[in-house]
Amino acid sequence: MDITLKEYSDFQHFLRRSCGIEIGENKQYLVKNRLASVLREFNLTSFSELLSHLDVNSVSSNRLKSKVIDAMTTNETFWFRDDSQFLALKNELLPELFLQTKGVVKIWSAACSSGQEPYTISMCVEEMTRSIGSPFNVQILGTDISETILNEARTAIYSDMAINRGLESKEYFRKVDAGHQLKSEISRRVRFQQLNLLQSFSGIGRFDVIFCRNVLIYFSDEVKRDILRRLVDALEPGGYLFLSSTESVPMDMMTLSPVRGKQARYFKKVG
Repeated sequence: MDITLKEYSDFQHFLRRSCGIEIGENKQYLVKNRLASVLREFNLTSFSELLSHLDVNSVSSNRLKSKVIDAMTTNETFWFRDDSQFLALKNELLPELFLQTKGVVKIWSAACSSGQEPYTISMCVEEMTRSIGSPFNVQILGTDISETILNEARTAIYSDMAINRGLESKEYFRKVDAGHQLKSEISRRVRFQQLNLLQSFSGIGRFDVIFCRNVLIYFSDEVKRDILRRLVDALEPGGYLFLSSTESVPMDMMTLSPVRGKQARYFKKVG
């Protein structure tokens, strides 16, 4: 499958417009590799044919667009990724929220992929609850642009390979024919919803803690700033935002104040 410079430019524009992903120049080989199976599934014989279908608004073309975005989205994730942040959540933020909150604590895992991040958060809640010996009402929302990957997350079933990435114990799983299924004490706190980060967050409510890690790096500076602004709007007053350890916020974004906790750095909503 050959891709002309014009076709590649048009595809860059499609990704930027539909999901905000920026792919650099001379990445044609990456696009060809990731989309080869999509072209076969939809019986498309050329990249120009693919682009023409992406321009159409129909049920079949919308399904194609979803498949293309799925293929171009990186779903790299594992349990307790950047574990210092989860230690900060469990040992610093959750105890604070337990003492301050009389109702439900709400946590959002944005770009949650196949579910390891929100389920890891639920494990932290479970461990903290056991340590204090008292019930703690926490609701966790996991969102992703890919409905396909969310359907995997909803099953809460993971292969041996997935289980062995980041987990030291299988205590929260039970063996099933398809692999390892999370016990209900962990999965019951988590629900999943499809969400494109370019869209409004107003329909999902407000949160005490938001995890948005390893995703903003795929956006332009302008889009990144817009998403950060809307993430802040989705936080409750005094709420907390976790980015990855290598990500930062613009210096002039005064609504987020960096917090250097004992275990990790995160951000607090101010003002």
